[in-house]
Amino acid sequence: MAGSSFFALLDDIAALLDDIAIMSKVAAKKSASVLSDDLAVNAEQVTGMKPDRELPVVWAVFKGSLINKAILVPSALVLSAVLPAAVKWLLLAGGIYLCYVGYEAIKDKFSRTKHGDTEHGDSYMPENAQELAEYEGRKIKGAIKTDFILSAEIIVITLNVVASAPLYQQILTLIVIALAMTIGVYGLVAGIVRLDDAGLVLARSKAKGAWGKLIKNMGQVLVATAPFLMKSLSWIGTLAMFLVGGTFVAEGIHPLEHAIEAAVSASVGWGATLKVALFAVVGIMAGFVAAVAIGGVSRFYKLRANQSS
Repeated sequence: MAGSSFFALLDDIAALLDDIAIMSKVAAKKSASVLSDDLAVNAEQVTGMKPDRELPVVWAVFKGSLINKAILVPSALVLSAVLPAAVKWLLLAGGIYLCYVGYEAIKDKFSRTKHGDTEHGDSYMPENAQELAEYEGRKIKGAIKTDFILSAEIIVITLNVVASAPLYQQILTLIVIALAMTIGVYGLVAGIVRLDDAGLVLARSKAKGAWGKLIKNMGQVLVATAPFLMKSLSWIGTLAMFLVGGTFVAEGIHPLEHAIEAAVSASVGWGATLKVALFAVVGIMAGFVAAVAIGGVSRFYKLRANQSS
């Protein structure tokens, strides 16, 4: 009797793990586009650091991302049960923030005179330990804020996939997705930022013959292309902010979402491309409007402060 109960328990556990694996796979597929943007954005966030500080910064952002997930998973479960409409509005606000950050990043890239850590342009590097700590702190804080919004989208997508499952399966699937995505994304980011080092190791390989020559050539190619890759990631990450943010904004405003869907349905053969382009346009417009609004509010309060003084 005890033996049959034990095997029945094992069978239940196996069935549960199988269900979680299936739901996690479906959620991962549905969130793949956000994950690719998440990877590009986070790689862009840690560019511009000194080589010996890249991995510590990635590690700090990774830990911040885990904290984000620890906040988001229970919050998403509670909100979806108590106030499901709030989830979409929060994503809309997060999308506007992403668009604003993207707009400011584009403005900084084209500006010759900048402020704060960008005062000296994209090539700016801290000159002493205090400046380095402040610069890293701003980079890490900005990356964790961006990660929070992107992670929220992934969690919401996963929650929609498992909405009809029992609560314990929802919790376990969300935990699996949160951990897998965080480890995967930041593992790849760490690999990308150290790509030149990997190329240098290959270029100095002591392997002989045709195989050794191939390895050395691969290393030289990696060393030569790494700077261009990091520069391109800076732009790709910024554009990804507009795309993801624009998607959040469009999906949060039903008339706008319906208009985009109608335009995509009317297109022949290139609907997916048009959809991405329209979301990006929405993101750019939302970023511009947010920047103008924030700038206007900031100037208003400065004017009041000057008048009162």
